[in-house]
Amino acid sequence: MSDASGRQSLTAWELEPAVDYIERVQRSDGLVLWYPDGPADPWDHVESAMGLSVAGRHEAARRAYRWVAEAQHDDGAMWATYGDSEDGDGSHAGDEPRKETHRSAYVAVGVWHHYRCTGDRSFLEVLWPTVRDALGFACRQQAPTGEIYWTVGADGEVYEDALVSGCASIYKSLACGAAVADELGHSDDRDRWLEARTRLGEAIRSRPDRFDRTWESKSRYAMDWFYPVLCGVLTDDPARRRLEAGMDRFLEAGLGCRCVDDEPWVTVAESCELVVSLAAVGRAERAREIYEWLFRWTDDGGIFWTGYQFEDEEFWPGERPTWTSGAALLAADALSGLSPAWDLFLESLFE
Repeated sequence: MSDASGRQSLTAWELEPAVDYIERVQRSDGLVLWYPDGPADPWDHVESAMGLSVAGRHEAARRAYRWVAEAQHDDGAMWATYGDSEDGDGSHAGDEPRKETHRSAYVAVGVWHHYRCTGDRSFLEVLWPTVRDALGFACRQQAPTGEIYWTVGADGEVYEDALVSGCASIYKSLACGAAVADELGHSDDRDRWLEARTRLGEAIRSRPDRFDRTWESKSRYAMDWFYPVLCGVLTDDPARRRLEAGMDRFLEAGLGCRCVDDEPWVTVAESCELVVSLAAVGRAERAREIYEWLFRWTDDGGIFWTGYQFEDEEFWPGERPTWTSGAALLAADALSGLSPAWDLFLESLFE
């Protein structure tokens, strides 16, 4: 049921199963795994925590952010992925441990989002060192030309190439971190991050030669298409033109957004992020239409699958990621104002 403004509630969107699922998969130490007994990564962990905040599950969200604070390394970074065991000190998962800048920095977005949802200043103060150190790590990897390098190896070696989507995510992280610093009176940090953000934005908008220099171009991925809009690098008419230019490549009518333009596979998380991007440029009706398509891709309990392979007509892969539910909650919030932070991705911080 909608109210007079057209907004819907969490119940009306039938998103309670998504929230319950995130909280059910969350470990006792606060880490939100991708799915039961699965791995985890810091970016998707924060996305899931943001979904909890939207739904008012504030204690579960605080546990998630406490996990980040405890797992963060002395240099402000985190491993790109984590294992599924609660034993030990939260060691990395995978054969090549690395520290990805956008995954480490995204905690700034989550912390500012949770504060916007709750007004809990004590939470902001406790998480301030975590935000400060995470953004410090990312900014130390900024090239003279403005882009922020993708990752640092376990041996400290910097991989000197950059991702458009990763850098766009850091652009948003720097804005949210600056908002945290501004709220707490840390003007030097705020100014330093805003200066880094300005140089990063200029690189994303004007220096395509600085991205994908040592690997195959990622332009086939939908995230490269809409992330500069989602994260505020592009706004207004340039943002609308960018989205319009990619619709024929990535949007599959009635199904959702393809993950990559050359595969018959729509994914719920990318579709939800496209929904928020469209809402940010004033295309709310189109955004709502796409969002409503996505409820086809839930299981019998109302939990979202990763996506749908529409040539084979099967859910693929056969997983229901917590971060997909988190993205669905954030999209509903952007459309329906479920939380006080509903406009986090719709407003431009620090023009």
